[in-house]
Amino acid sequence: MEIIDLTKPIKYNEGDPWFMKVKIKHKAHKSAKLLIRYLGLPAKLFPKGFIGWADDVIQKLGVHSTTHLDAPWHYGPTCEGKPAKTIDQIPLEWCFGDGIVIDMSHKEDFDPITKEDIIDFLTRERIILKTGLIVLIKTGRDKLMGTKEFFTNGTGMSRKATEYLIDQGIKVMGIDAWGWDLPLPYLIKKAKATNDKELFWEAHLIGTEKEYLHMEQLTNLDALPLTGFKVSCFPMKIVGGSAAPARVVAIIDP
Repeated sequence: MEIIDLTKPIKYNEGDPWFMKVKIKHKAHKSAKLLIRYLGLPAKLFPKGFIGWADDVIQKLGVHSTTHLDAPWHYGPTCEGKPAKTIDQIPLEWCFGDGIVIDMSHKEDFDPITKEDIIDFLTRERIILKTGLIVLIKTGRDKLMGTKEFFTNGTGMSRKATEYLIDQGIKVMGIDAWGWDLPLPYLIKKAKATNDKELFWEAHLIGTEKEYLHMEQLTNLDALPLTGFKVSCFPMKIVGGSAAPARVVAIIDP
């Protein structure tokens, strides 16, 4: 069995936008000695050779700052006319299953991935979608992780492409770009230039009408075959959360 990590390392990146920067304080082993003494154990009773334990404090980590799974609650307060699920309400069965890769790495920056792009790829590769599959969209933009261009450049899913996957029974899908839609700064600029109210966040917002989840900021999809693997993408159980970091891996069983 081979396990391939598809998760972005959680660390400070200078290139991340200000609202996504991660801050972690790493505490040295010796810092634990003070805590132990505070709790009542005198230094003379420390085990021989004991220098303390290492510890870390996450000072800032937004739930959307790294590889994560978005819940329907992220897209809006309701979905299919009912209260949208928060991340702790997601059925865990959705988060493990057979996976496929849809290669869209040929798409240029700001050129949206269309329904026709998806169908053409599946037809050419003779891949049949089935209920419960976890679909991973490869754009190759994970190579920009840690740089300012990761936020500003890339392709992304269109509304119709997303809706097509949902209609084929796909509940969970993911992408190796910063976000699911086209890059946020580009969408804002384009919407203002065209006065088009339907342009901004169109792929996300289909999630207010049809229930689905997506992962963002995956990495290492180049290491996967197109089919023949399983995906595990269990999110942290954050009560009421709109999303949660996830350790996403692919499992290939020869």
